[in-house]
Amino acid sequence: MPRTPIIPPGSPPPLAPYSPGVVADNVLYISGILAMDGQGKTIGVGDATAQTRAVLETIKSVVEAAGGSMADIAMNSIFLKDLGDYAAMNAVYKEYFPNNFPARYCIRADLVKPEFLVEISSIAHLPKAR
Repeated sequence: MPRTPIIPPGSPPPLAPYSPGVVADNVLYISGILAMDGQGKTIGVGDATAQTRAVLETIKSVVEAAGGSMADIAMNSIFLKDLGDYAAMNAVYKEYFPNNFPARYCIRADLVKPEFLVEISSIAHLPKAR
């Protein structure tokens, strides 16, 4: 099955060998996204609200680069360093998914660097005409 890597302009450099997104059969798989700018610097150190917004903006850029929109996201996997940040994350999350909510789960997990508070991975079903 052919698959196409999706790397939006200005994407942060990957911390490991992966693509920000991959399309296969009109399904977009988005890697775990962390709050980093285009130079790989952490955004919003100590601020789960700022990190959630940065993560979702990056997810939005990956979906749009693949020809879709946030409304095409069917599933989100959310990882929080501290479940005490759940309300802050959820407040921002609702701005990006105001209705027809995707399926999701949220767990507490140690993230790849101590300054990261939020990581989200997504699956989107893209329109057939791309």
